[in-house]
Amino acid sequence: MGKLAVVVVAAGKGSRMRTEESKQYLQLSGKPILVHTLTLFQRIEQVDTVVLVTGADDVERCRGYIEQFALSKVQHIVSGGKERQDSVYKGLEALDPDVEWVMVHDGVRPFASKEHVLACWCKAIEAEAAVLAVPVKDTIKIVNNEGTIESTPDRRSLWAIQTPQAFRLSLLKLAYVQAKKDGFTGTDDAMLVERIGTPVQVVESDYYNIKITTPEDLPWAEWIIQNVRGER
Repeated sequence: MGKLAVVVVAAGKGSRMRTEESKQYLQLSGKPILVHTLTLFQRIEQVDTVVLVTGADDVERCRGYIEQFALSKVQHIVSGGKERQDSVYKGLEALDPDVEWVMVHDGVRPFASKEHVLACWCKAIEAEAAVLAVPVKDTIKIVNNEGTIESTPDRRSLWAIQTPQAFRLSLLKLAYVQAKKDGFTGTDDAMLVERIGTPVQVVESDYYNIKITTPEDLPWAEWIIQNVRGER
């Protein structure tokens, strides 16, 4: 099936967390959130290698984590770019030539289940591109700049997209090159692949696969790690 690599993106500052420390380094059950995320992929035997993309000032700290927590699959630590898109591309560039499949994953999303990660990869092998997602629970409104509701999309067609997102590496690189050429910035990797005409398949995940972004997420994350996704 070809070698599988994971690019973990952890270069952001995370202003929404309202903490001095970047959110990926906040403690969760005694370890930085990022370490929980990297441990997830360390324990999935199908993952051959991990590239960690982080801020230039945090490279040395992350090297320390790799050693301290025996994260041997993290073979490259690279400093990120100005935007997330720049950071992911730097991670892709660091991958070895024999990597055929790549997953891109948020550094602050430590609770993806092994079952869902592998299902996403298998769907990508079938279809070239796949993402984890969950059906939206809430009613969503399209709202204009004045705060007035303009429309209400059918909730049955709406999915909240998560990571990892899995792709054939050559396809994702092509999508990134085209986006750079066009000066296009997307909100996720799938968006870049969609715009070059490749359909992206959705694989249903669960609501525990949260992105830890705001202070309200931290107690929920502690509950998840204690009750659902603790490291065993």
